[in-house]
Amino acid sequence: VQLQAYGGGLVQAGGSLTLSCTASGRTFPTYTMGWFRQAPGQEREFVAAITWSDGSTLYKDSVKGRFTISKDNAKNAVYLQVDSLKPEDSALYYCATQVRKYASGRVDDQYEYDYWGQGTLVTVSS
Repeated sequence: VQLQAYGGGLVQAGGSLTLSCTASGRTFPTYTMGWFRQAPGQEREFVAAITWSDGSTLYKDSVKGRFTISKDNAKNAVYLQVDSLKPEDSALYYCATQVRKYASGRVDDQYEYDYWGQGTLVTVSS
């Protein structure tokens, strides 16, 4: 499975972007797709996830109300609409997929994701 993330860019604080991630190659059943981000010198952190079967979502507290995750099953794609951007949102944003439900049931743990994209850079200027 290859994941391709794109849509990042340089925006001013308060601006918006739409990040996209598409899956290609050998496909596996998808349980969850998620977005993570990593700022320079920091650990990679969970941002949002969406369950493929029923569309249920989970967000990092600091992005609730500003970010929206959505999916297109037919296109094997997941999107992250990021609004009201803040400088602290600047990071390399990664998409990832779980091909099965892990025993923990968690969708915010990066170590329980099976495939990762290469990341797309979001830079927010103040």
